[in-house]
Amino acid sequence: MSAPDHLLVLAAEGGEVDPVELFLPPFYDWFWSAILLVLIAVVFYRVVLPKFQAVLDERSELIEGGIAKAQHAQEAADKALEEQQALLAEARSDAARTREEAREEGKAIVAELRAKANEEAARITETAHRQIEAERQAAAVALRAEVGALATELASKIVGESLADSARQSRVVDRFLDDLEATQAAGAGASTGKEG
Repeated sequence: MSAPDHLLVLAAEGGEVDPVELFLPPFYDWFWSAILLVLIAVVFYRVVLPKFQAVLDERSELIEGGIAKAQHAQEAADKALEEQQALLAEARSDAARTREEAREEGKAIVAELRAKANEEAARITETAHRQIEAERQAAAVALRAEVGALATELASKIVGESLADSARQSRVVDRFLDDLEATQAAGAGASTGKEG
């Protein structure tokens, strides 16, 4: 019979029992419990605690490695973002420069085309003036010949003498046309004097 059982029997028989003794185990229970606790503590301290520590260290390293990787990834992402922004700024600058160059080239092309058009217009105008001058001279020559023939025929009828001599005919026609031009120039000078 153990001590607590003995105290219970004693209490049941009506004997006096110290109430503290009822709740305190006997010494041998304390002794073996303490030895068992020390053995468990030693095993825990030598075997289990290092494994727990190793697992915790491993997790800590993994977490720190993950944090370091995340920081490196963040730094790489920031660097890539900066490079991308720099490239974008450079591309915008190149686009603006290209647009400006295109505008300048367009202006140069327009100026060149205008110059060519002006040259072509001047050439066409010059050609037209030459052609008009040539036609005027041809008309004047034809008119001179026709007027000369008419004047000679008229003078022959008036004078009653034949002007078949070509040198004489030419002198008469030239004198007539010179008198006609002088009369027209005098009329034109008088009309411009009236207008002024």
